[in-house]
Amino acid sequence: MDELMNLVIADESPSEISDSIKNQLFAKATERVDALKPAVANTMLGYEIESEEDVETVGELDNAEETEEEE
Repeated sequence: MDELMNLVIADESPSEISDSIKNQLFAKATERVDALKPAVANTMLGYEIESEEDVETVGELDNAEETEEEE
């Protein structure tokens, strides 16, 4: 946001200001997509995730399920 304000105050070209806005929006969108990837992947694979802590233990659950199925 500070970068955008500096561009406006410095009377930079409209294309530079527009590019700065686009870059900031893309960065925010990327952060949100990256944050949602694990939950979406687990949902697509059929895992039920209760909280973010469960996301970290999904790999451990896979190993436990395979062991039980082999017995």
